[in-house]
Amino acid sequence: MALLKWDQTGEKLYELGCDRAVLYKCKPDGTYGVGVAWNGLSSVSESPNGGDSNPIYADNKKYLDLRATEEIEGSIEAYTYPEEWLECDGTAQVVPGVLVGQQTRLMFGLTYRTMIGNDVKQTDYGYKLHLVYGATASPSEKSFETETDSPDPQTFSWDYTTTKVELDGKYKNYRPTASIVIDSTKVDAAKLKQLEDILYGTDGSGNDEGTDPRLPLPKEVFDLFAA
Repeated sequence: MALLKWDQTGEKLYELGCDRAVLYKCKPDGTYGVGVAWNGLSSVSESPNGGDSNPIYADNKKYLDLRATEEIEGSIEAYTYPEEWLECDGTAQVVPGVLVGQQTRLMFGLTYRTMIGNDVKQTDYGYKLHLVYGATASPSEKSFETETDSPDPQTFSWDYTTTKVELDGKYKNYRPTASIVIDSTKVDAAKLKQLEDILYGTDGSGNDEGTDPRLPLPKEVFDLFAA
């Protein structure tokens, strides 16, 4: 029989930070195009929506407690954004440097990393890779203020909703999803490196010819770690 213990050395975990953001525009066939680095991204939040309780009563008592389908939505905040984001924000470029708004908003995928720290290794303990699929940004307010003697850079923010990806084959028992999280402290390091080479691309310095960064669909991610 094991005795429970609290606050053991190395077990005091926490999460913080947000970096290595990559934007992938969705193609008509449901796959994702070449990824681009998103510099200046300061925060990403994911807010589960739905999953509300729907109690069923019978025999004068609570018989069942059914849950509604859960969806993922969230927000993105950044000091700047890549040019490729314009189409995702409903902006088209008529000619170089001339933009028109209120256009169709392109669906996109997003990856970013958050750090895992503990009381021994601090933030070198590990990290989580977040993969977001089927996202669409909502129109957002942009405010501009006069410059003062205390410059405060303009920040941009967007809310987004997602459309879940269907899972089939040996993963058909799982519900469709728009979010995957990979914990570096729990997965095989070599397989994690393979996934990061897919997400971030390679420069051909090894034995390959170099690859463009892309966002693999959930089945490919699962197959990589299950192999």
